[in-house]
Amino acid sequence: MAVESVRVYHNARCSKSRSACALLGAKGVTAEVVDYLQTPPTREELQELLRMLGMKAGELLRRNEPVFQEKYSDHELSDEEALEAMLAHPILMERPIVVRGGKAVVARPVERVLELF
Repeated sequence: MAVESVRVYHNARCSKSRSACALLGAKGVTAEVVDYLQTPPTREELQELLRMLGMKAGELLRRNEPVFQEKYSDHELSDEEALEAMLAHPILMERPIVVRGGKAVVARPVERVLELF
């Protein structure tokens, strides 16, 4: 039986993201780690992540980030505008996102990773 791959959309500066990777490692899971700030998802990948998460684009936005405050806080964003904002500024994506077997979770708290197993 094939082992399902695990992918982590990761920001090394984020303690929750580092903790999610550590939890996976402690469970013996080897994950593909994607530094989404260096390799941001395409529109299609981001839309697929949202589908797997069962979230709208606006729900995945980090509204406390300085770039959000500077560029987007003056009005409520539509889902398309939220998607465009995350494509333009990947730092606005909530993290970490862990994907396995067609399902995904935002690992906040980190133990949410275990929902995929």
